[in-house]
Amino acid sequence: MSVAAVLTAAGSGSRLGHSLPKALVPLGGQSLVAHAARNLLAARAAGDERVRVLVVTAPAFHLDAIERELAGFADEVALLVVAGGSTRQASVAAGLAALLADPRSQEVDVVLVHDAARPLAPPSLVARVVDAVRAGHPAVVPGLPVTDTIKRVAPHRGVAVEPVLETVPRGELRAVQTPQGFARDLLVRAHAGGAAHAHDEALAASDDAGLVELLGEPVWVVAGDERAGKITTARDLAVAQLPTEDDE
Repeated sequence: MSVAAVLTAAGSGSRLGHSLPKALVPLGGQSLVAHAARNLLAARAAGDERVRVLVVTAPAFHLDAIERELAGFADEVALLVVAGGSTRQASVAAGLAALLADPRSQEVDVVLVHDAARPLAPPSLVARVVDAVRAGHPAVVPGLPVTDTIKRVAPHRGVAVEPVLETVPRGELRAVQTPQGFARDLLVRAHAGGAAHAHDEALAASDDAGLVELLGEPVWVVAGDERAGKITTARDLAVAQLPTEDDE
């Protein structure tokens, strides 16, 4: 039995102010996708278990560039680079299909799904997710407590002032990150169940745990990590380059 990871890297870099795909945008001298792959492969779960198969979903016109970027990892892991889809859900589905079709994945029973947009998620977080799945929780997400006060509103398109419906108790809320971890069969079933909406941006799931929830199956949360923040804007990229306590 072993672990595989699907790393989604098919997003554009437009909101970062780059012409490059987001996965190839540099951070501290290395691309986001290289950082993310390195941290996934550096993780060691209980019993020194690590990722054995890595599937990366990339923009269709940049497959060769992503492959070159990750060529240095080919000796560490069975590596596949495939074209992503029109939504995140579709990209993960494409990666999962490639994983299932590859004979090197026959022993895989745990699948991580991670975003290259969270390149600094540390190996300790990856290991924590794998360990929780191995402990008998078939769907695991990392999450951080929400510190802001959260209001639920009645949104109105084009209206600047929206009415508040309620204040949501923040003690019950978690801001969810990746990597998310799943028993392989459950993830396959979840994507099959949500396949009809995979290519519709308005209906596609924003994370894989959401597809599991639609099956009525439980999802479990482990402690997240602030270093696993998502890089979406130029400001996020600048913040990611600031030193952390672990760097000092």
